[in-house]
Amino acid sequence: MTALPEIQAFYAVKCNPDPYVIRLLAALGAGFDCASSGEISMVLNVGGIDPSRIIFANPCKAVSFIQNAAKMGVKTMTFDNADELYKIFRAHTSEKLVIRILTDDSKSSSALGLKFGAPLGTVPALLKKAKELGLNVVGVSFHVGSGCYDPSAYTNAILRARTVFDMGKEAGFLFNLLDIGGGFEDALFEQAAGFVNRAINEYFPDRQALKIIAEPGRFYVSKAFKLAANIIARRVPLVDVQGPNNEEASNQPDVKYYINEGIYGAFNCIIFDHKVVHPYVVSLNGSFHVPASEPQGPSSVWGPTCDSMDCVSPETLLPSALRVGDWLGFDDMGAYAICAASRFNGFEVSNVIYTLGGLEGQEVYQTLAAFAAKPYRL
Repeated sequence: MTALPEIQAFYAVKCNPDPYVIRLLAALGAGFDCASSGEISMVLNVGGIDPSRIIFANPCKAVSFIQNAAKMGVKTMTFDNADELYKIFRAHTSEKLVIRILTDDSKSSSALGLKFGAPLGTVPALLKKAKELGLNVVGVSFHVGSGCYDPSAYTNAILRARTVFDMGKEAGFLFNLLDIGGGFEDALFEQAAGFVNRAINEYFPDRQALKIIAEPGRFYVSKAFKLAANIIARRVPLVDVQGPNNEEASNQPDVKYYINEGIYGAFNCIIFDHKVVHPYVVSLNGSFHVPASEPQGPSSVWGPTCDSMDCVSPETLLPSALRVGDWLGFDDMGAYAICAASRFNGFEVSNVIYTLGGLEGQEVYQTLAAFAAKPYRL
């Protein structure tokens, strides 16, 4: 991330654990933010990624996960409560602990503070307990919420982290790691980077021994994936019926398209990530060329399951000539989409097809090839 030159990215694997995403980011030197034993295994199974490039950034872990992290050589992990300290004390002997603190995440699409983060008032007692147990606390982490739409939130969060660094010193620790979490939105990234850089310069002016990391997820992958869905059914008013043939609410579009993906599949992001999708036509009557003059009309788009909640787009404008067998496209489907898809109603999870094109595609191919060619990749 050139806008944050002092910060190393640790990709949030939960966002999209696609093996080629992991492999490419590893080739580019990224670390990885993992939240489970399964995610740690996904990263290490790529081959040649040193466990030191992983932070186990789940502050409330199963004991078995902590034990597995130790076996796999992952030493850096987060905590935000005393019970977690006791579990780590019993199950992991070579840890580097990072205390996760509570910050204001009210200006994000998915707030995390309801579940994770130690309030500042509890931090001294937690650090004291860690010291009593002989555990090694090396730094502070926070998260301003997934999909942060007010980048100024980073300023206060970094100030709070500075306060905890000072608390750590009083407790007998010398912190050397600051994890500023994720929340980066593509459209606001440069603005967020400005807030982050200014806050770091103000609150951490001496950074010679300080390592700073971030946990971007959607920023990397949202635009890297598109979704193509086939129209499997259509409902339109019958033209030869006398009188009204639609008993539904008048504010609902008369035309309904049913596609082979829905909210129980990749479009779960509509429910869990508050995403609003905008369908467009990929093919019409077997042609990839759709004239701009093609007449359009209001319609809705629905998923394939028997659940009436399975609505992908309640109202949108689409060509009136669309028929069963045509294809719709959806952009920016790389984040928190297929990774959380289910097989509800017996429907399969969508396949991923990889494409490369142009100079950028060639650069990706060369990067992946060079990474694969190294006898031992760090």
